[in-house]
Amino acid sequence: MDDLDRRILNLLRRDARTPYTEIAEEVGTSEGTVRNRVDRMTSEGVIERFTVTTRTGNVKAMVEISVDMNVNTSAVSERLADWEEVDFVWQVSGQEDIVLIVDCVDTRAVNELITRARELDEIEGTKTRLILDERLG
Repeated sequence: MDDLDRRILNLLRRDARTPYTEIAEEVGTSEGTVRNRVDRMTSEGVIERFTVTTRTGNVKAMVEISVDMNVNTSAVSERLADWEEVDFVWQVSGQEDIVLIVDCVDTRAVNELITRARELDEIEGTKTRLILDERLG
Protein backbone atom coordinates (compact mmCIF):
# COMPACT_ATOMS: atom_id res chain seq x y z
CA MET A 1 0.00 0.00 0.00
CA ASP A 2 1.45 3.34 -1.02
CA ASP A 3 0.63 7.00 -0.36
CA LEU A 4 -2.02 7.12 -3.13
CA ASP A 5 -3.84 4.13 -1.61
CA ARG A 6 -3.79 5.84 1.80
CA ARG A 7 -5.18 9.08 0.37
CA ILE A 8 -7.97 7.17 -1.40
CA LEU A 9 -8.79 5.30 1.83
CA ASN A 10 -8.92 8.52 3.83
CA LEU A 11 -11.52 9.94 1.46
CA LEU A 12 -13.56 6.73 1.52
CA ARG A 13 -13.47 6.64 5.34
CA ARG A 14 -15.20 10.01 5.46
CA ASP A 15 -17.80 9.03 2.87
CA ALA A 16 -17.77 5.60 1.24
CA ARG A 17 -20.21 6.86 -1.40
CA THR A 18 -17.82 9.47 -2.78
CA PRO A 19 -17.79 9.02 -6.56
CA TYR A 20 -14.52 7.72 -7.96
CA THR A 21 -14.36 10.76 -10.25
CA GLU A 22 -14.33 13.09 -7.21
CA ILE A 23 -11.69 10.98 -5.47
CA ALA A 24 -9.57 10.98 -8.63
CA GLU A 25 -9.77 14.76 -8.87
CA GLU A 26 -8.88 15.16 -5.18
CA VAL A 27 -5.84 12.85 -5.31
CA GLY A 28 -4.68 13.85 -8.81
CA THR A 29 -5.18 10.67 -10.81
CA SER A 30 -7.73 9.09 -13.15
CA GLU A 31 -11.08 7.54 -12.23
CA GLY A 32 -9.85 4.21 -13.63
CA THR A 33 -6.82 4.24 -11.35
CA VAL A 34 -9.03 4.90 -8.32
CA ARG A 35 -11.43 2.12 -9.36
CA ASN A 36 -8.58 -0.36 -9.90
CA ARG A 37 -6.96 0.48 -6.57
CA VAL A 38 -10.24 0.21 -4.64
CA ASP A 39 -10.96 -3.13 -6.34
CA ARG A 40 -7.46 -4.37 -5.46
CA MET A 41 -7.67 -3.19 -1.85
CA THR A 42 -11.08 -4.87 -1.54
CA SER A 43 -9.87 -8.17 -2.97
CA GLU A 44 -6.76 -8.08 -0.74
CA GLY A 45 -8.88 -7.45 2.35
CA VAL A 46 -7.50 -3.98 3.06
CA ILE A 47 -11.05 -2.69 2.59
CA GLU A 48 -13.25 -5.09 4.52
CA ARG A 49 -16.63 -3.49 3.87
CA PHE A 50 -18.41 -0.31 2.95
CA THR A 51 -20.78 0.85 5.68
CA VAL A 52 -23.20 3.56 6.67
CA THR A 53 -23.08 5.71 9.79
CA THR A 54 -26.47 6.91 10.95
CA ARG A 55 -27.86 9.50 13.30
CA THR A 56 -30.88 7.59 14.54
CA GLY A 57 -31.23 9.17 17.95
CA ASN A 58 -30.15 5.84 19.41
CA VAL A 59 -27.74 5.47 22.30
CA LYS A 60 -24.23 4.53 21.25
CA ALA A 61 -21.81 3.02 23.71
CA MET A 62 -18.36 1.51 23.98
CA VAL A 63 -18.40 -1.73 25.95
CA GLU A 64 -14.97 -2.90 27.10
CA ILE A 65 -14.84 -6.63 27.83
CA SER A 66 -12.27 -8.71 29.66
CA VAL A 67 -12.16 -12.44 29.09
CA ASP A 68 -10.50 -15.32 30.91
CA MET A 69 -6.87 -15.83 29.98
CA ASN A 70 -7.56 -19.30 28.54
CA VAL A 71 -10.31 -18.11 26.20
CA ASN A 72 -10.05 -17.86 22.41
CA THR A 73 -10.64 -14.11 22.11
CA SER A 74 -11.18 -14.35 18.35
CA ALA A 75 -14.01 -16.86 18.78
CA VAL A 76 -15.73 -14.68 21.40
CA SER A 77 -15.30 -11.62 19.15
CA GLU A 78 -16.92 -13.44 16.24
CA ARG A 79 -19.94 -14.41 18.38
CA LEU A 80 -20.36 -10.85 19.66
CA ALA A 81 -20.08 -9.44 16.12
CA ASP A 82 -23.26 -11.35 15.23
CA TRP A 83 -25.34 -9.40 17.76
CA GLU A 84 -27.66 -7.00 15.97
CA GLU A 85 -26.75 -3.95 18.08
CA VAL A 86 -22.99 -4.35 17.58
CA ASP A 87 -21.43 -2.07 14.96
CA PHE A 88 -17.76 -2.88 15.58
CA VAL A 89 -15.75 -5.45 17.52
CA TRP A 90 -12.12 -4.67 18.24
CA GLN A 91 -9.60 -7.00 19.86
CA VAL A 92 -7.34 -4.70 21.86
CA SER A 93 -4.30 -4.75 24.09
CA GLY A 94 -4.42 -3.56 27.67
CA GLN A 95 -6.59 -4.41 30.64
CA GLU A 96 -9.60 -5.29 28.49
CA ASP A 97 -9.46 -7.74 25.60
CA ILE A 98 -12.42 -6.76 23.40
CA VAL A 99 -14.16 -3.47 22.71
CA LEU A 100 -17.67 -3.32 21.25
CA ILE A 101 -19.16 -0.24 19.68
CA VAL A 102 -22.91 -0.67 20.01
CA ASP A 103 -25.93 1.24 18.74
CA CYS A 104 -29.01 0.59 20.89
CA VAL A 105 -32.47 2.15 20.90
CA ASP A 106 -32.13 3.37 24.50
CA THR A 107 -30.12 2.94 27.70
CA ARG A 108 -32.27 -0.01 28.74
CA ALA A 109 -31.21 -1.82 25.56
CA VAL A 110 -27.56 -1.00 26.31
CA ASN A 111 -27.99 -2.47 29.79
CA GLU A 112 -29.66 -5.61 28.36
CA LEU A 113 -26.75 -6.07 25.96
CA ILE A 114 -24.26 -5.73 28.83
CA THR A 115 -26.22 -8.27 30.88
CA ARG A 116 -26.28 -10.68 27.94
CA ALA A 117 -22.50 -10.30 27.56
CA ARG A 118 -21.88 -10.89 31.27
CA GLU A 119 -23.92 -14.10 31.10
CA LEU A 120 -21.37 -15.62 28.70
CA ASP A 121 -19.04 -17.97 30.56
CA GLU A 122 -15.93 -16.62 28.84
CA ILE A 123 -16.51 -13.02 29.91
CA GLU A 124 -15.02 -11.95 33.24
CA GLY A 125 -16.13 -8.33 33.30
CA THR A 126 -17.26 -5.26 31.40
CA LYS A 127 -16.82 -1.50 31.50
CA THR A 128 -19.18 0.73 29.59
CA ARG A 129 -18.91 4.27 28.31
CA LEU A 130 -21.78 6.07 26.62
CA ILE A 131 -20.71 7.92 23.48
CA LEU A 132 -21.91 11.49 23.88
CA ASP A 133 -20.74 12.92 20.56
CA GLU A 134 -19.10 11.67 17.41
CA ARG A 135 -17.02 13.44 14.77
CA LEU A 136 -15.30 12.24 11.65
CA GLY A 137 -11.52 12.34 11.85
